[in-house]
Amino acid sequence: MRGATIAFTGGGTGGHVYPGLAVAQELRGKGFDGRIAWIGSTKNSDRAAVAEAGLEYYAVPSGKLRRDLSLRNLSDAFRVLAGYSAARGILKELRPAILFSKGGYVSVPPCAAAASLGIPYLTHESDLTPGLATRLNSRRAERILVSYEETIGSLREGLRAKALVTGNPVRDSIRQGDASRGRAALGLNEGLPIVFFLGGSQGARQINELAAAVLPRLKEAAFVLHQTGPEGVASEGDGPRYKSFAYARDELPDLLAAADLVVGRAGAGTLWESAALGKPMVLVPLCGADTRGDQVDNAALFARAGAAVSLVGAEATPARLAEETLSLLADPARLAAAGRACKALAGGDAASLIADLILERIGGTA
Repeated sequence: MRGATIAFTGGGTGGHVYPGLAVAQELRGKGFDGRIAWIGSTKNSDRAAVAEAGLEYYAVPSGKLRRDLSLRNLSDAFRVLAGYSAARGILKELRPAILFSKGGYVSVPPCAAAASLGIPYLTHESDLTPGLATRLNSRRAERILVSYEETIGSLREGLRAKALVTGNPVRDSIRQGDASRGRAALGLNEGLPIVFFLGGSQGARQINELAAAVLPRLKEAAFVLHQTGPEGVASEGDGPRYKSFAYARDELPDLLAAADLVVGRAGAGTLWESAALGKPMVLVPLCGADTRGDQVDNAALFARAGAAVSLVGAEATPARLAEETLSLLADPARLAAAGRACKALAGGDAASLIADLILERIGGTA
């Protein structure tokens, strides 16, 4: 629709930004020539990612949503109210035809502000179990988009009719990853398998420490690629069978395409980007008192499907990780089957499907 504006919201982590950017890219690819603006957090990483995609960015105050009783909830409540006021002003100025929420705590004030202004919005959940932000946003959302069929049963009964399974959007650049280019960048010929440790854009200390601990054993059977995050620990200096880097946005799709096995957390970004390329995984989900358990649930689903091995809590020892990784590498048939199971879980192109839903709602053309 010429002249229309579409607003996006979400942020706090890459998992709440990059899927939204994938949808925005699809909108452009389908001919939408109107304005696209993003309402996000004050984090520089969120702003930089959106700006790099060529979208307008508006930062609003945001407070983290917590289920426990904490003094921090009081100060965060004021931030949420400030975020609501700021988002309402931005939306009154933009007057978007629709708002698409990718979730995260920063999305709650813009969704509430949109509802108060009569602006329709869609909210998307990446994880198997809905987070608090999604539960809040779902109450007044026009549609609730989920990544898994099983998620619908976790919604309140009155909301299930609004739910639609779309999968989780994955950037087109990831889907276009080329294994040959990735191997060439690493200076590797065919033959030696690649185990890719993903510490995430923020750096997962447990993953990084496990990579350091198992490296001596894994180097005997594979090339170890290690994305540490900006504050990650380097296992050792790069060598013939090991390379570490903080984050490689441009090269990441090719490196991921070249990987034979991925080791990482069970956040939606790692899961769906790996699954889109049919990569079997060994997952070490974040667990404990400081998490709602969403990664444990995600990892369990992939493990039940035969797409991954899940090592939860005390199971995630260097010895167990080395054993599971080497066992997979030594069994090509099992490795291939896990890759096919991953690909099946990834399903179709969620970004394209969601872009079509948005265009249909605003009367645009796909």
